Amino acid sequence: MSLPRYPDFKPLGLEDQAVFNEYFERETSGVCELSFANLFIWKDSEHPRWTILDGSLCILVEPGGEPPYALPPVGGDRIPEAMEACFRHVPRLARVPEDFVRRHGTCFRIEEDPSNFDYIYRVEDLAELRGKRYDGKRNRIRKFESTFAHEYHPLAAADVPGCIRLLDDWFEEKRNGDADRKADKQAIVQALASFELLGLKGGVVKVGGRVEAFTLGGRLTADTAVISIEIANPGLVGLAQWINREFVRREWLGFRYVNREQDMGIEGLRQAKLSYQPAGMVKKYNLYPAA
Repeated sequence: MSLPRYPDFKPLGLEDQAVFNEYFERETSGVCELSFANLFIWKDSEHPRWTILDGSLCILVEPGGEPPYALPPVGGDRIPEAMEACFRHVPRLARVPEDFVRRHGTCFRIEEDPSNFDYIYRVEDLAELRGKRYDGKRNRIRKFESTFAHEYHPLAAADVPGCIRLLDDWFEEKRNGDADRKADKQAIVQALASFELLGLKGGVVKVGGRVEAFTLGGRLTADTAVISIEIANPGLVGLAQWINREFVRREWLGFRYVNREQDMGIEGLRQAKLSYQPAGMVKKYNLYPAA
């Protein structure tokens, strides 16, 4: 495969997966956006383009809901030059991890981006839900288990139509059809269509033979999995808590941490993520050229 060379940029495609995985394995960050699967499932709304400059992977993103940006360049020995080239095309670098800021951000204006901080949990905490702080979660799980006959299995291609039906119902009830939510739905549909090719794992819960919950995640770093998607019928009390626990128990015990991504500044989502007692946050920043 011929790699694009700056100043030429290539729209992201599935054929680019091996190149991206090589770069991201070479320099892991723990930032959820710095994974090929994340970039690919969001490609239709965020329009990522990429190039190679001085040995660095440079990615430009043009989302509909915020100003365009570049992700921090990955690899290569001339990162400052790669950053300067990115600033010729976009006004900022975004989703920039702390370590990158320490190494390369001192000459730029730095802005914290708390709405995009990733929530990090210990696998053992999510799998066991031990202690008083998780009493409410365990109570809801017991309620679900005692009320509904259910089955769990790993996501398979045959489950996708049932997942799409649940997704349609869920967005109809929860998300009200605005532009941002349409982009969310589009990304989830892309993930369901491509999960096997992207190396993602999923879990499905059926009640009465119907898909009533599903979830998707993948490997982010050597010790951290990322769970990007979790959809559960809100009418089945305790189902969301049950699939949250079971997916970790059944698929991710070989990892130390789970990254459950950001809250996007949505208060209800923030409270839900905090209720699972995160072990820490992956802080992210915006970098702008100094005035």
